[in-house]
Formats: sequence, C-alpha cells, structure tokens
Amino acid sequence: MPDDPGPTEFLTGPGQVILGAGEADTLPWDAGRVLLPLARTAIATQLGLDRQQYEGPQWLRRQGACFITLMLDARLRGCIGTLRAHRALADDVQANAVAAAFRDPRFPPIAAAEFSAVALEISVLSALEPMRFDDEPDALRQLRHGIDGLVFEYGHHTSTFLPQVWDDFKEPMDFIAHLKYKAGLPPDFWDSTVKLSRYTVFKWRESDEA
Repeated sequence: MPDDPGPTEFLTGPGQVILGAGEADTLPWDAGRVLLPLARTAIATQLGLDRQQYEGPQWLRRQGACFITLMLDARLRGCIGTLRAHRALADDVQANAVAAAFRDPRFPPIAAAEFSAVALEISVLSALEPMRFDDEPDALRQLRHGIDGLVFEYGHHTSTFLPQVWDDFKEPMDFIAHLKYKAGLPPDFWDSTVKLSRYTVFKWRESDEA
C-alpha cells in the first residue's frame, strides 16, 4: 500500500485555492518562497534551533488548509495535514509542519541531526467538492487522473489521498481500492451511503524553490 498521502513529482492541476470564508482567491505563484521557510522555522523552533521569525504577507492570515510532507533520503519521513480550512493559512502551515515532524505515528520524531537533511513539501488544498454519483463505476468515471485528491467517507471510516498519489496507480479503480483499504475497509467494499469529495492542490517543494 502506498504511504499517505504519498508525495511524488506531481505539480498542481488547474483550480483555485480557496482562502477565506466564501471568498475564492489564488495564491501567488511563488507562495512557496514564503510557506516553505515558515514550515521549516516552525520545526526548527520545536528543536530549539535559532531561526529568524517574520510577519509575512497579508494573504497568510486568510483561512487555508494544507498538507506538509517531509522526505529524507527520498523516502517519506512524515506527512500530516488539514482537509478543511478552519484557521489562518500561516497557523495551519506551522501546526501541520510540527505535527508531521514530531507526531506522525508512523515515524519517530525528527531529531536535530536530521533537520538539515529533511526536505519539505507543502500542498495547499482547494475547498472540498462533494461528488454526485449513482454508483461506484459512475464515481470512477468522474475522477481526473493526476488532478483530483479524494476524500472517502463511510460512517466513521475516513481516508484521503492527495493528487500526487495518482503516480502510484494507472487506474481509478486501483486508486479508490487502496483508499478504501486505508480507511479500514476491504478494497472491493461499496455501499450506497459512501460519500466522496474531491479537491485540487497547489504544491511547492524545497528543491523547486532553491
């Protein structure tokens, strides 16, 4: 099974990032130059390392949702995020960076000796779009390969894959089967009460911003 949410070399598909209550706005194309240092500084602060703090542009204060992915030696080292915007984007970036570094249950906390070797990636999510479908084949036909992130919900079973995870799958059926497995359900499970929501992302990697 692929790691969640499985960072790859995928760059954002079309679509706007939603910032603010009911207010559509796009992030600056170079927002990564602000967001990536913000995330790294949050981790450094937790490690007791000296990093410069700064106020940042006004758009950081608008609500936003993001995922922070940490890579070490080209392998996943942590990934935590928020699906629905409920706080300022700056706060979401900082909180998720700290969570990915120190509270991802799949990995031990990041050590100070690893800090400079860890590479960060930030995915800022659009608002979730509930999907309408008649059955699973209908839902599969609507999915856009390499563009849609997907949230699966059935009762208390919930899971998500970022759009980047499409690189691990050729077919939508495999994508959603692994998503169901991640939610704790059999890959062939289906029920008429299943809910699906999709989203797009804008993504920046430290390697891109260097």
